[in-house]
Amino acid sequence: MKYEYWFANIKGIGDKRKYDIRLRVLSARELYYIEETGFRRLGVSKKEQDVIRESKRNWNLDKEYEKLQQEKVHFLTRMSKDYPTKLKDISAPPYALYVKGKLPEENAVSVAIVGARECSPYGERMAWQFSEALAGEGVQIISGMARGVDGISQKAALTVGGNTFAVLGSGVDVCYPPEHKRLYAEIQEQGGIISERSLGTQPLAQFFPARNRIISGLADVVLVIEAKERSGSLITADMALEQGKDVYALPGPANSRLSKGCHDLIRQGADILISPKELLDDLGVLYKNKNKNFTENKILLESRENMVYSCLDFEPKNLGQISMITNLTIPVLLNILFDLELKGYIQEVSKNYYIKLK
Repeated sequence: MKYEYWFANIKGIGDKRKYDIRLRVLSARELYYIEETGFRRLGVSKKEQDVIRESKRNWNLDKEYEKLQQEKVHFLTRMSKDYPTKLKDISAPPYALYVKGKLPEENAVSVAIVGARECSPYGERMAWQFSEALAGEGVQIISGMARGVDGISQKAALTVGGNTFAVLGSGVDVCYPPEHKRLYAEIQEQGGIISERSLGTQPLAQFFPARNRIISGLADVVLVIEAKERSGSLITADMALEQGKDVYALPGPANSRLSKGCHDLIRQGADILISPKELLDDLGVLYKNKNKNFTENKILLESRENMVYSCLDFEPKNLGQISMITNLTIPVLLNILFDLELKGYIQEVSKNYYIKLK
């Protein structure tokens, strides 16, 4: 494999061309020791020959492969028997993959959940709710470990013991964003960290659109929780549609800039995300957790508490709005809101702005 690792890391030859060349020989070792006449028989251009020779001069076979093993990274190419079948059929499959942990199971249902990095409390709640319900039923969650919707959905999957897989725009040995170090470690235990980028690659902006084709490629369907009018999540959705995958979008308030991208997707024919139960039905997933209630929780509260709770939603309301709706005075209302927050039914997301949690 050290020769395969060398060939995969050659700069200056694209993935498709590498694959074409590699198919014409028995092994990458043969390419490493091939003479000029052999290159000509393979149809390798003079420029490509120069690139290959230069890479041999600058690459220490044993040392580089040892570094890969020390990082406990599983390396595979399109010729490997464990290369994901779903990626073989996409446009521009990655020539090589690097994995910390494991790859998604081929026969299990996989759903990609993507969305805004600066998501709203409503988006946070919906990302958590859908991921928790899906992962609890054995659905594999694919995402990008980014801030916001991606990270929230992957944390939710982990809390119910589900499998989740993060596709990075950096090398698998580079945790990005850095504040997700704990999540990065936990995903390796209950899933895998995946990248097409070589070890040590930093998360440059140009790498993220390309990694999105892998997120959608590994998934059976893609869920977009929140997205601005121009968003990386919409790139993932477009790639999913090109790959023949279904795309679901979460509707939001008509005036929300974070829902504009989702509304555009729905206008273009994307399915509407309504509830985890309906999505599981669409996916043909049989419920293992028969007693799980996917509808809104029925809660027992005092009449005034229930009135305040009922007027709240996943979009924040301020104290003045709640007072107008309930006709309660501010002092009385503050006591009720405090009690509801202690019981875990609501949350103050910013000064005097509240949302429901259940």
